[in-house]
Amino acid sequence: MANVPDDAFALLSGEAVLSAYRWNTKIARHFFCAVCGVYTFHRKRALPGHYAVNVRCLDGFDAGGCAVRAADGKTMSLLADGRSQWTGPSSA
Repeated sequence: MANVPDDAFALLSGEAVLSAYRWNTKIARHFFCAVCGVYTFHRKRALPGHYAVNVRCLDGFDAGGCAVRAADGKTMSLLADGRSQWTGPSSA
């Protein structure tokens, strides 16, 4: 996933077959292809004004040169009192 500001994001095709999923606070939106199930992009709760795009969905983009980070999704959820345990992404 690569973060891009709103004004740099353009969905060029496939909108008709996108399916959205929201969990936890229902603020973030995660988009999947309803036909094949690939996770295409998401709108983050933690980084408003940006989308995170699955670079493997981009034509002509060589993802082999991208740095890889590990993310601990379990700690990204909010606690019952609304606090977050998440300390941010870690390098892998």
